[in-house]
Amino acid sequence: MSTASDYYVPHVARWPIVGSVGLALFFYGFGNLLNGYDSGKPYLYAGIAVMVIMMIGWFGEVIRESESGVYSPQVDTSFRMGMMWFIFSEVMFFAAFFGALFYARIFSGPWIGGEGGGGAPLTNAVLWQGHDYTWPSNGPDNLGGSYEAMGWFGLPLLNTLILLASGVTVTIAHHAIQAGNRKKMVIWLLATVSLGFLFVFFQAEEYIHAYGELNLTMETGIYGSTFYMLTGFHGFHVTMGAIILLIVMLRGMRSHFSASNHFAFEAAAWYWHFVDVVWLGLFIFVYIL
Repeated sequence: MSTASDYYVPHVARWPIVGSVGLALFFYGFGNLLNGYDSGKPYLYAGIAVMVIMMIGWFGEVIRESESGVYSPQVDTSFRMGMMWFIFSEVMFFAAFFGALFYARIFSGPWIGGEGGGGAPLTNAVLWQGHDYTWPSNGPDNLGGSYEAMGWFGLPLLNTLILLASGVTVTIAHHAIQAGNRKKMVIWLLATVSLGFLFVFFQAEEYIHAYGELNLTMETGIYGSTFYMLTGFHGFHVTMGAIILLIVMLRGMRSHFSASNHFAFEAAAWYWHFVDVVWLGLFIFVYIL
């Protein structure tokens, strides 16, 4: 047990080693698949299964400890700092992909087309003579063949409105639990989760359209690869965020959380707002510009 001045020291935990084994299996299998070995599939699937078991077990243990009242205010501070650092790492994760997009559009693409100073005109004259750079581009070698770029109108715009609406509904749910209204929190969380999964559904529809009708694939040069890396990883984050909010909603239905003790909800809401902001950047720089 902890008091206001003591820090909670957990019992010996088995979950970190379980997670390490799961990660080792996952990356061993994934690495083998990337190198063309079908034998990597069992290891990949085993790693995923172990990781899922670890997360269910470990988070379930933390939930039980939180509800039993063993945590002190210092533990709450640690949770908050941990979540802030986690979101910072996610910001850096997406910054790397945005950086690749900007570098291709602003520097390497124009250089190949002969724009800019230095050796850019020579690069165009010797290596890719006559290449006229425009964005979106699949490169001077026309990788992936002819294609159509994904426009911003239609499903991308609809998904933007859906995510903006989900940001509003999760904020209403947050204010509800701050006021001690757990029932209202659950209702608005249900709306948020529904909007999140609706976004994922429409993104899948968008990918089907891109592959089947626009010939826009991962192999469509730098445009195709950056498009799918940015939107695909964002879609994965939306899926994870919706699952997290679903778990928070189910906990609320079991009478978890109060006006003074609901950091699990706050952490999920922080993450969801981060996902919203990233999508706005994607919508502007990937779809519109």
